[in-house]
Amino acid sequence: MKKVVSICGLLLIIACANNSKKQLVELSCGQCQFNLKSQDGCDLAVRLDDKAYFVDGANIDDFGDAHDKETGFCEVIRKAEVSGELEDNRFKVIYVKLLD
Repeated sequence: MKKVVSICGLLLIIACANNSKKQLVELSCGQCQFNLKSQDGCDLAVRLDDKAYFVDGANIDDFGDAHDKETGFCEVIRKAEVSGELEDNRFKVIYVKLLD
């Protein structure tokens, strides 16, 4: 019984430590769709409150071919639910769920 209580307590502490709330964002290629110029190539970015930020913690190809005409981030802007936080003008993502 002590082990069960200890494990539950540990899980509760871990859950509370991640206090990043989920939010709805636009997710796409920073260079192709959001016109970010601070790095070369195609990289995943989020747009929050009309401002775009490159993403750390997820890669543009983690969600399929970035150049697919219908779903690729270099071709379309997609809606997503994410959690994470802004740090040093980048979005540190913990969780991503595509909504479309």
